[in-house]
Amino acid sequence: MLIFRQLFDPATSTYTYLLGDRSSGEAVLIDPVFENAPRDAALLHELGLRLVATLDTHVHADHVTGAWRLKQRCGSVIALSGVSGAANVDRALGHRDRVVFGSRHLEARATPGHTAGCMSFVLDDASMAFTGDSVLIRGCGRTDFQQGSASELYRSVHEQIFSLPADCLLYPGHDYRGLSVTSVAEERRFNPRLGLNISASDFVGYMRHLGLPHPRLMAQAVPANLRCGQPQAGTEMPDEPRWAALELTFGGVWEIQPDALEERLAGCADSGIQLIDVRERTEFTDVLGHLRGARLVPLSQLTTRLGELDRSRPVVAVCRSGARSAQATVLLRKAGFEQVANLAGGMLRWRAESLPVDSGSD
Repeated sequence: MLIFRQLFDPATSTYTYLLGDRSSGEAVLIDPVFENAPRDAALLHELGLRLVATLDTHVHADHVTGAWRLKQRCGSVIALSGVSGAANVDRALGHRDRVVFGSRHLEARATPGHTAGCMSFVLDDASMAFTGDSVLIRGCGRTDFQQGSASELYRSVHEQIFSLPADCLLYPGHDYRGLSVTSVAEERRFNPRLGLNISASDFVGYMRHLGLPHPRLMAQAVPANLRCGQPQAGTEMPDEPRWAALELTFGGVWEIQPDALEERLAGCADSGIQLIDVRERTEFTDVLGHLRGARLVPLSQLTTRLGELDRSRPVVAVCRSGARSAQATVLLRKAGFEQVANLAGGMLRWRAESLPVDSGSD
């Protein structure tokens, strides 16, 4: 069974695609974004998948790839067109090469034109293809930098993409209008640049007169992507919590596991952590009990009692199952608290792991 997810980066309107093989647990990511690597890693974890490779459709000019960062987290192989000339590539892809994940594979097709090193990736059964900027929904990528060529792009699209089955779904690298997918048949018929009876000379003339400004992040993105996203020496990585061993959920909540919290609390007389229990008063002393040192701040009162908390110290929110406390972490972050985590699984997990409580009973 194929696992498929289309992910979105709102800052750059970039799509990232996750494809996984259920039976083997192996997965690939196409066009990951640097800032979203923790999100992507969280989704892989929650779906029980192991990332074997990241694939970029080209050297991007509008965002930095997450390939290097995901390799550090997941041990994945970085795959990119050999024509790109990028450093840190583990597997330089050529035309018709296969990238295998479990029992499935993607075929790499060279589709130069937007840039010299563009590739599209076609699923083994030709039911879907990932076109990067070669074909967008009712459009295509520009051809005026990075060794781009309008005539090459026209030939690439017609020979390598429009030659796929008519019902093959096409997934673009970007969309700026909220559209998510198209098909070969649709783009053959309705693409105003490449479809119907538009000739190569029509297309070249059209592209020559687009007159677009260069992408805003081009000066930063292209050099970084020629390193597959590896930061330069001395460059600070995006902030991630360092005050405890935390895990990010795909829902965007930082969590601490019960054993990690207990180790932190037991290992230091003053851990510096503020424990807030956001259940109701009757729950605080019921059969589940509560964590030693926890302060009762019901979720309904949290926003009016923020002044009781020290913004310079970490906060761990606790509830029965982890649901209300997850909402508490969202409210705390909106209020400007930077060091916040949810106790994963709440008091139910805590008690199930036989960790110490105040009050409560067996």
